[in-house]
Amino acid sequence: MIRDLAFIQSWSIPQFKANQRIEEIEVKRNEKTGKHFFVFGFESGACSRKVETGELTMPMVSQVVSGRTGEQFYLLHQRGEGGGATTICKL
Repeated sequence: MIRDLAFIQSWSIPQFKANQRIEEIEVKRNEKTGKHFFVFGFESGACSRKVETGELTMPMVSQVVSGRTGEQFYLLHQRGEGGGATTICKL
């Protein structure tokens, strides 16, 4: 899924909460489909597979657009996931 997305803007969790004027983000699972999503205020967004597998250690929220459908939505994902760049080293 992430390969087909264009990342418009990304925020750390504290930045996203401040921008949206919310105190909490809830991650939920649809019991019928098993898919995870997150809820904030009266809105919701998608979750990357790392949320489902428990590999989310450095969470971020990005506004993304699907290359296939043109749909824009929020995505909760691991920092560094997507975005088209590979970290070679940290100095």
